[in-house]
Amino acid sequence: MGDIQPQVETPKNQTLLWIKRVITLVFGLVIWNLPIPWDLSPDAWHLFAIFITAILGVLLEALSIFTASIIALVAVVMLRVLTPEKAFSGFSESFILLILAAFLVAKGVIKSGLGRRIAFILIRRFGKSTLNLGYCIVATDTILGPAIPSNTARSGILYPITHALALDTGSLPTKESRRKTGSYLMMTAISGHTISSALWFTGMAANPVGAGIAADFGVNMNFGNWFFVASVPCLVALIVIPYVLYKLYPPEDKYTPHAPEMARKALDDMGAMSKQEWIMGITFFGMILLWALSPVLNINLAIVAFLGLSILILSNVYSLNDIRSGAGDALETYVWFAILYMMSTALNDMGFMKTLGVQIASYIGDFHWITAYIFLTVLYVVIHYLFVSQTAHLLALYAVFLQVAVNAEVPAALMAFMLSFATNYFAVITPQASSSNVLFAGSGYLPSRDIYKQGAIITVLNTIIFLLATPWILWASS
Repeated sequence: MGDIQPQVETPKNQTLLWIKRVITLVFGLVIWNLPIPWDLSPDAWHLFAIFITAILGVLLEALSIFTASIIALVAVVMLRVLTPEKAFSGFSESFILLILAAFLVAKGVIKSGLGRRIAFILIRRFGKSTLNLGYCIVATDTILGPAIPSNTARSGILYPITHALALDTGSLPTKESRRKTGSYLMMTAISGHTISSALWFTGMAANPVGAGIAADFGVNMNFGNWFFVASVPCLVALIVIPYVLYKLYPPEDKYTPHAPEMARKALDDMGAMSKQEWIMGITFFGMILLWALSPVLNINLAIVAFLGLSILILSNVYSLNDIRSGAGDALETYVWFAILYMMSTALNDMGFMKTLGVQIASYIGDFHWITAYIFLTVLYVVIHYLFVSQTAHLLALYAVFLQVAVNAEVPAALMAFMLSFATNYFAVITPQASSSNVLFAGSGYLPSRDIYKQGAIITVLNTIIFLLATPWILWASS
């Protein structure tokens, strides 16, 4: 990575860049000065103006996510929208610290050689085509789903494997090389991740939270009936997603007929597992075990990740010099995600999200229940453009949308399960839509604009699949 040269900006590119930045600024000023609707507080509306302007800047590629987040942080404090204490609160969230630690541990998997070994084993078995590798990544994530109750934790497992696969099929995280295989594999990983989380009751931390809210409406959700209801739409999506991405976001290298033989030779050259690989492997397995047992043992997920990182440092698998020289992307991701999460949470705390949901949902009182059901599902998904956290989205809008649906005579179980599934399958709609995305978004293989575009396509695909499965969900949940 150290020998990658920065792209040279031409005067024409610089002019276009500043035009986009001016457009972003003007948009923000217009939103800031619009009449404040729905009896919202001025601070809530102004925070929304800053938040949506930052997102627009990223969408237009006027600013990187990191730069947009930093400017937004400065704006909310300097304009006295939030106190400094609130503005910096995101940096202390344990799941954001988990992201930082997972980034570093993932690098340890690569440095130790274990990531390469796993990649070569996968290539030896599935390496005849990039599409096969995509299915392999999705299948691995799906198998891990029920045992690891955090999609962020699972992303820490999948990322180093996906990264190693990209590197060892000749795809580097550069503009010239990333589309060979890496961009496709990374996008497939985060897209499949949305469905592996929806398939299992324990696949994502917010799933049990939604079940608790649904119980107040007389809907029972448990491990068994969740899997039964989710099985048909999720299995269809798991089959369709890698293929759709293969067609719409194709890798440049579609066939790698020599990859299996290359992998065999590479594994022979590597020989037996080294001491560092054994330490890394045992540490990684221990982290997975503790993550899986965390609800029973009441162990914080971030502490498990830092425990693993401590072992790697003490055993010299991953040294302090490695951290100093190669952890810049981990720090960058930690900063922007903490800021955007803080802003989304603050909007929720100020009542903006709940007010928005209530105002929009109030217009469907006279709809037929099927129309109301489809409208609420699509609206619930689209609104996630404003959220960084799946859990925050669920806590802000799940009960509101479910109550409106029940009032419109939508079967409670149908709406409850659909909203729960949507809380998972919309997680790829933006780079910051889920903490499980950030490892992949920071990999260098996925420009933000690509995630927005392909993420929108996959989210639409997921929504269509689950809506078409409505008869099954209605029958299975009754």
